[in-house]
Amino acid sequence: MLSIDEAFRKFKSRLELNEREQKNASQRQNEVRDYLQTKFGIARSFLTGSYARYTKTKPLKDIDIFFVLKDSEKHYHGKTASVVLDDFHAALVEKYGEAAVRKQARSINVDFGVHIDAEDNTDYRVVSVDAVPAFDTGNHYEIPDTASGKWIKTDPEIHKSKATVAHQAYGNEWKGLVRMVKYWNNNPKHGDQKPVKPSFLIEVMALECLYGGWGGSFDREIQSFFATLADRVHDEWADPAGLGPAISNDMDPARKQRAQQLLFQASQDASIAIDHARRGRNIEALRAWRALFGPKFPLS
Repeated sequence: MLSIDEAFRKFKSRLELNEREQKNASQRQNEVRDYLQTKFGIARSFLTGSYARYTKTKPLKDIDIFFVLKDSEKHYHGKTASVVLDDFHAALVEKYGEAAVRKQARSINVDFGVHIDAEDNTDYRVVSVDAVPAFDTGNHYEIPDTASGKWIKTDPEIHKSKATVAHQAYGNEWKGLVRMVKYWNNNPKHGDQKPVKPSFLIEVMALECLYGGWGGSFDREIQSFFATLADRVHDEWADPAGLGPAISNDMDPARKQRAQQLLFQASQDASIAIDHARRGRNIEALRAWRALFGPKFPLS
């Protein structure tokens, strides 16, 4: 039987991207990049978001690709944010079809029709990517935001750097803990609405909520992390790059209240699992952790 520590280490490994997934991700994102190069003047494109920061969890969805537009596309910069997104949407519909392409607040999502089975497996394939139009201003990037109708400032390189520093400061376990909570956040038991949106908010909160260094025990670290997130989900969480709007702006008071309740319940469920293990009921503890997180948490 697995020990609790062994189970968590196996869980952490299952949430990391393996070679086959990385290969498929590379094929898919290059396919989208090569195609959009034929439709727009693109100076360069690169991977951003949680995939680039190694905090992406399973199933592998919504890989962010920044498309830095050339000066020949500057006419978009003087228009409302929806214009460039409408044109990106139309171009991608030409290739992938209306049903596979979806407009989002700051990007266009392309779904590849990959089936996710009951164990959250996708046969090592990427489910979707997000195409993000951007302009390089020299000091930062600007991307369209349909909520405000404007182009907003961001810098994914700063986000990546902060994640790297936090990971190293936490005994190289920070990213693993973030992936675990993101996986919990994706659990279908929560219904159509994830507790925390966007999932990047979990990462932003973790920059402050995971402090004091790695304590050496996954179960207690996770329980404490859930409890602290529940405590602070009503706070305003600024863009770590200090450029764009607060990352917590997508969460209205009602959604924050729901997230707080679910995060608090997760911390309580984690405490119960810890107590099972403390009393020598290892299989009950493993089952409790699996019920909390989902099918990627191992029982054996």
